[in-house]
Amino acid sequence: MAGALPRRRLLGYGIGSVGTGVFSAVPGLLLLYYLTDVLGVSAAIAGVVLVVPKAWDVLLNPIVGAASDREAVRTGRRTRLLLLGAVTLPFLFAAMFAVPVDSPGFAAGWAGVTFLLAASAFACFQVPYVALPAEVSDEPSERGRAMAWRVVCLTLGILLAGGLAPALTDAGGGGRAGYALMGAVIGLAMGAAMVASTVATRWVPSRPGPRPLGLVAALRTARGNRPFFMLLGAYVAQTLAVAIMLAGAPYVATYRLDDYGLTSAMFVCMVGPSAFAVPLWRRLSRKYGQVNCYATGLGLFAVAAAALYPAITSTAGVLALSALIGVCYAAVQLLPLSLLPETVHADTGRTGHAQSGAFTGLWTAAETGALALGPGVFALILAASSFRSSDLDEPVLQPDSALTGLTAGFTVVPALLLLLSVPLVLAYRRLAAVHQRSEETAEHAV
Repeated sequence: MAGALPRRRLLGYGIGSVGTGVFSAVPGLLLLYYLTDVLGVSAAIAGVVLVVPKAWDVLLNPIVGAASDREAVRTGRRTRLLLLGAVTLPFLFAAMFAVPVDSPGFAAGWAGVTFLLAASAFACFQVPYVALPAEVSDEPSERGRAMAWRVVCLTLGILLAGGLAPALTDAGGGGRAGYALMGAVIGLAMGAAMVASTVATRWVPSRPGPRPLGLVAALRTARGNRPFFMLLGAYVAQTLAVAIMLAGAPYVATYRLDDYGLTSAMFVCMVGPSAFAVPLWRRLSRKYGQVNCYATGLGLFAVAAAALYPAITSTAGVLALSALIGVCYAAVQLLPLSLLPETVHADTGRTGHAQSGAFTGLWTAAETGALALGPGVFALILAASSFRSSDLDEPVLQPDSALTGLTAGFTVVPALLLLLSVPLVLAYRRLAAVHQRSEETAEHAV
């Protein structure tokens, strides 16, 4: 697979991230608020509803990864699992926001079950999808190009989710009807992108062999890749930070800026610049190194998040800092995802298996767990700070403790998590260098 990949193939792969971006963003952005402020579910119970389905997904993703590798060994493709997830997820996503009975208890149960099923369908698509970049080309530069296209499309998907989803909810009149409309429209767009990518990536040959590994054997083989786990740790911490900010955005717009409609504006300002910043970070990483730029992006992201705390009641200040965060967000998406396939490739010499599915199963399991834990953490912050749940017909005045809690949860907590990622990135660089020297020594010995 030497040579430059045509743009149509890069786009065919990348467009799947429009769908994955939507599903990664919308539940974290709107589902918690939908439960607490539309359906009247308590913050503590709503947090459990969001965390439990994703906790199941953390267990499921490695299983899907091993199954994807076995399918690839047998058929040379990962298409069947991709298609299964792509055609079932849109219906389950729509059901999440279409609670048929006006009862907080029933709403919590309905949302929990449909979210669990939707997360399972998402795993069937996401795990083999993330495995593909390691297989699209033998050239690291071409794998990097594929990841750049993916991150741009991912950003567009997240932008679609954060910009359009709240607007559709408002257009539908708000409340249960508005959320049901949003779920149906966004689900349709998400499914179209995922099906298109499934069809467009059938050309990618997947050969993780030489033989299929079971789940236990695959995890045992992956366990020795220490650079991978340092990179994963950094990515989990940053993903948790982003998930907490996503969950907090509607609350900041409603209770600190006094306008729920600003949720879309905040999201557009936060995510929009990242699409344009991806080429910039790619050029900088080629000049200064991917790890250096990754650590820099994390540090700048943390500073911008912390700076939101004193600016939280200023609409102009929040939107301006959100735009700066968007530039940093491009780095913390592009660079770890670009390092992932290289980490998998570097491990092939040690194990004899290019088991992309096993690694991406672990990666997406951890990512899924962090995305789920984010709203749960924010819900705990709300509960601990005496936040009062309500519905749209009976709004309540929040105590000062709740305002302080949701502000700190949106700013200070994510900033600390982002700073925690930096030493893990530096540890990755050190371990990757040691691993590379060991590989070179083994090659010279042969």
